[in-house]
Amino acid sequence: MSLWQSIADQLRGEIARGKWPPGTRLPPESDLAARFGVNRHTVRHATRVLADEGLLYSRRGAGVFVAASPVDYPLSERVRFHRNIALSGKVPGRIIDTVVTRPSGDAEAAALRLEPGALVHVCEGVSLVDFKPVALFRSIYPADLLPDLPVMLRREESVTRALAASGVEDYQRLSTRITARIADAVQAAKLQIEPGDALLRTEGLSRWQDRMVERALTWWAAERVTLTLPHPEV
Repeated sequence: MSLWQSIADQLRGEIARGKWPPGTRLPPESDLAARFGVNRHTVRHATRVLADEGLLYSRRGAGVFVAASPVDYPLSERVRFHRNIALSGKVPGRIIDTVVTRPSGDAEAAALRLEPGALVHVCEGVSLVDFKPVALFRSIYPADLLPDLPVMLRREESVTRALAASGVEDYQRLSTRITARIADAVQAAKLQIEPGDALLRTEGLSRWQDRMVERALTWWAAERVTLTLPHPEV
């Protein structure tokens, strides 16, 4: 067995036994090299293999960390981020960066079935699981239907509660489109991943009564989430 394989096996076993819990930063390469009596290149080869297996991930300038198991996220007609994450036994959270009201773009107006240039509320931020970023989101809402929504979004941690406080107590996801992307430098910095890492982009359209109420764009860090689809009953 080569030296790097032996090191990878030992680190893999220590991770499995809980010595290095998810989110833990491994010792620097120089410390691991001294521990195993090898050069840093050999250590780097071992940790790269474990990263390919999904056990480790690196953050530029911060080091190598133990990866958490990807969270299962169901895409159903009632997609609710906080509820779905809480039901998985993890802690949901959101950081709202901006909430603005502006004229809609052509794609936004078409998706929400509005007149071109009609005012929309746009909310952007980061979704968290166990206090770690898993996705970037941009949600667009018709301003005429939800005049008080910007205030509610800043007041409520959950978008569902903000919509309920604005009069939309229940809404249904009509469709979800999933495409593959790669992270640019800005997205990578916000998600604490590397530029060029894989993203899953979802576009969801939701309706309340006879109105389109939300166009939701989400960029998921692919290594941290598994999107699941319901099967129709047979």
